[in-house]
Amino acid sequence: MALLVAERPVAADMGEALHVLVAFLKARAYRFITPTPATHARVLARADRQRAADLRDVFGWSLPFARDLLDASLLEALEAAGLIEAAGDLLRSKVRVSTLGPDLLVHSAYPTDDTHAVFFGPDSYRFARFIAEELRRCPEREGATLVDIGTGAGAGAIAAAHCCPKVDIVMTDINPAALRLARVNAQAAGIAARFVEGDDLSGISGELDLVLANPPYIIDPAGRAYRDGGDLHGAGVALAMACEAVPRLAAGGRFLLYTGSAVVRGADELHDRLVQLAAAEGCRLRYEEIDPDVFGEELETAAYADVERIALVTAVIERAR
Repeated sequence: MALLVAERPVAADMGEALHVLVAFLKARAYRFITPTPATHARVLARADRQRAADLRDVFGWSLPFARDLLDASLLEALEAAGLIEAAGDLLRSKVRVSTLGPDLLVHSAYPTDDTHAVFFGPDSYRFARFIAEELRRCPEREGATLVDIGTGAGAGAIAAAHCCPKVDIVMTDINPAALRLARVNAQAAGIAARFVEGDDLSGISGELDLVLANPPYIIDPAGRAYRDGGDLHGAGVALAMACEAVPRLAAGGRFLLYTGSAVVRGADELHDRLVQLAAAEGCRLRYEEIDPDVFGEELETAAYADVERIALVTAVIERAR
């Protein structure tokens, strides 16, 4: 017997199937806050968390589920769109759905091991909070443009759009799978946006009023794009985004960066390089450590042998009006 009933018709297209899923979950007041992968693994290791019992288990905890747990029409839509996979005698969703403020965002299922995985987690919540605090003051320029670089599931752009609804939104990512999910999430949140595939700003013309970035900041031996932060002990991608975005800022424009930075013998090279960039561009920099010590286990690896700690940081680079 099906646990829940869907009202919308079957959809073979992935985007339409995901819209069916999000509408289905919203109608049932679904709520799931995504933890870190380490916490997720600890919870799933418990003896009573091996098989899904409800919607949160299926679409939040990524637990395998019996076919009769979901309504047949919803399951058929997800299967037709390739969003369900076999897990022995059970099934498993290839996507998770997480709560962000008033919205539900679709992203990759746990574990996010695939090269093209679309990640969402605690950093996404901190990034959205940082944006909400900073965008108490919205751009005043007519036709102001906001770009979310490496948007992933779209958390940053969606949070910003709720704060500044008159701004034109552009979401970019090198991962087409991310852009597909970002499009679904934006539409579900009632936000109009343009989507650009690429690893730079070349597909976007004109001056920019707001640029958001939440790049990876850990060195990943597997080189996964959503996790590997590049050189500077993982801060290289963040610095590259800043160097491209800041020269494009309009008068009064801001670059909002949330990332991590390795501290070596008391020195934060990302901070120092951003100071130099802001000075060269005639901009102001506000830089803050919001957590002094994260991912301490990385210090046990060779890549971080000279690192004292990894700090979570926010940076705002603003051009004068």
